[in-house]
Amino acid sequence: MNDKKLWIIISAISGFTAVAIGAFGAHGLREKLSEQMLEVYKTGVLYQLIHSVVLLALSLNVLIKAKLPSIFFLLGIILFSFSLYIYSTSGIRTFAMITPVGGLCFLIGWLLIIYEAIKLK
Repeated sequence: MNDKKLWIIISAISGFTAVAIGAFGAHGLREKLSEQMLEVYKTGVLYQLIHSVVLLALSLNVLIKAKLPSIFFLLGIILFSFSLYIYSTSGIRTFAMITPVGGLCFLIGWLLIIYEAIKLK
């Protein structure tokens, strides 16, 4: 399987899980979580959805080398969004301490896109 096809599949899986997790939160957790924890959960969904779309766009692009930014966005989704899902539903603060590492991965991914765009001729 080539890289483009793999990243299209990864972005689609991520988008699908973001929608499923978001729906579960909206319908299944509304009565179980505090308003504050529900907002934390929603933040995870929002960032996962946004970066799933970015992953898809990167996998379809032909202008820039996108493998490294894609890796950092995927790491960001896992570390940022999933740590927020686990923290908001469990209350275990250790997971909230992982979230900034995921945020840093997102930032690195965006910087790598800027770098690749600057290199374009």
